[in-house]
Amino acid sequence: MSKSILVINGPNLNRLGKRQPQIYGYTTLAEVEETCRQRASARGWTATCKQSNSEAEIIGWIHDAIDVVDGIVINPAAFTHQSVAILDALNMFEGPIIELHISHPHKREEFRHKSFTSYAATALICGLGVGGYPIAVDALIDMLEDRAKKQAGS
Repeated sequence: MSKSILVINGPNLNRLGKRQPQIYGYTTLAEVEETCRQRASARGWTATCKQSNSEAEIIGWIHDAIDVVDGIVINPAAFTHQSVAILDALNMFEGPIIELHISHPHKREEFRHKSFTSYAATALICGLGVGGYPIAVDALIDMLEDRAKKQAGS
């Protein structure tokens, strides 16, 4: 186990702290990423954080992660509701995947109720604001450590 996780943020999340603060709050993406890195580090893990507005770039990161990281936290943002290509890339990843949303998509417009990403996700965290990120990091590491214990015992 590499003890490494990847946190991917999709389109428009680079505008956290400024974009619709009534929905997304005032915390910046840099602050979210630092929280993820610190939470992982406190548990002896490394978190690499990436954000892109490009579907192709996100798919490339998932492909690169297949042989390098143990688990993925992904907030695919608007790609959640439309990207079969990101779903297909996630389906190639054998480790646990946590899909994360700052808002609660089912309390928003109906088109946001459908998630392609959820088909590949091991778990879903939504509606907790940016506070969902450290919870997702902890949950992912818990899953990975439990998996490693089971493999060591077999």
